[in-house]
Amino acid sequence: MRILVVEDDLELAAQLCSALEAAGFAVDQEHDGEAASMAGTVEVYSAAVLDLGLPRKDGLSVLRDWREAGCTWPVLVLTARNRWSDKVAGFNAGADDYLTKPFLMDEVVLRLRAMLRRTAGAASAVLRVGQLEYDVVHGRFNLQGQGLQLTAQEHKILAFFMHHPGKLLTRSEISENVYARDLDPDSNTLDVLIGRIRRKLGGAAQLVTERGQGFRLLASDEAAG
Repeated sequence: MRILVVEDDLELAAQLCSALEAAGFAVDQEHDGEAASMAGTVEVYSAAVLDLGLPRKDGLSVLRDWREAGCTWPVLVLTARNRWSDKVAGFNAGADDYLTKPFLMDEVVLRLRAMLRRTAGAASAVLRVGQLEYDVVHGRFNLQGQGLQLTAQEHKILAFFMHHPGKLLTRSEISENVYARDLDPDSNTLDVLIGRIRRKLGGAAQLVTERGQGFRLLASDEAAG
């Protein structure tokens, strides 16, 4: 999952990026409103963390720009303002959740995961495809009741598939949603990673290749049918 962090406090931005990357997210960051507005309308993200008190353009204006441009991904608003009227303004502009500073980094991670889960249409904190389970809260995979060992990149790719079970995902969609802006893997690298994930799944769930189109994550009985 690729996240955009918009925060003008460079120290706080670095802390947010570090916490999100440790939680398995790919992260891009911007530090002023105009750059954030542009990034949100030209790049592909799964969600955003947006501070309201930004230079050059305030966060509410950035959020309105995104929504007017058709960006539907969830946005977690960060602010030092704790008045109810400010929160109402944020939600009316298109925010999905709200955190008042100071906050715990773990809470940012948990709220982002909850928003992504709702976006995927999953009420449960555990996503399931066949005998494969993904604990969204803790960021853990279980296969047939046993922990599944994955590298950081494998984890990001498989988590993206788990949020879109059965859906055809193209190579560009995977790359755009899994990798940060400065990391653009070539096709062969993606094939290698998907091949390694497929072997680790061992048929309990299957990453099916649709030649020339992309990949689908299916339960074994769906793939057989």
